[in-house]
Amino acid sequence: MKRAFVAIFSIAWLGFLMVGCSGLQVVENHVTAFHNWNAAPPGPGTTYRFERLPSQQAVGGYQDNVEELTRVALAKVGMERSLAAPRYSVQVRVTTTQVIERQPYGPGHYDGFGFGAPGVFLGGGNRGAAFGLAFPLGMSSASAYFRRELTLLVRDLGSNQIVFETRALNDGVVSESPAVLPAMLDAALQGFPQPPPGLRRITVQIPR
Repeated sequence: MKRAFVAIFSIAWLGFLMVGCSGLQVVENHVTAFHNWNAAPPGPGTTYRFERLPSQQAVGGYQDNVEELTRVALAKVGMERSLAAPRYSVQVRVTTTQVIERQPYGPGHYDGFGFGAPGVFLGGGNRGAAFGLAFPLGMSSASAYFRRELTLLVRDLGSNQIVFETRALNDGVVSESPAVLPAMLDAALQGFPQPPPGLRRITVQIPR
């Protein structure tokens, strides 16, 4: 039993060190996309312009940054921004919400997976990994993370119909959305212009 515990703990700790030393951060996205192209889907070099909601016009500087990152992501799938002769319009919206979770502590309750002596834990999941000490103090702990949602719509300017819609959801402890947004855009556009239907889990690695 002791040998099994040592082996499990060693493997878990080695995995933690490898992730921590790799210099990479994994951005996990839950993506859903829909398409209804009126004719043939757009090929390389298809033109578009950005379209903004009134609320996005009020925060022009922030939206400028979001659209520049979106322009880079769209260029990877063959779309070209053109103010002179656009065939489509693109609307992109990003919302970030801070979420506070309170977890009660009580006798025998530890935050994560308990190993060996009371209070030692190794936690993981889609909000990262943590290693440290937890103590059953009969109190509650608060942990914060950030939930981000990206929505991208493509409208055919000839018919005024939305022909492509994609949405990416991500949550994590990193509050700096600009570092995560390019990864979310790449995930949201994976398979463009005809991505497979249904919910997909797409992970992208970015520098820490």
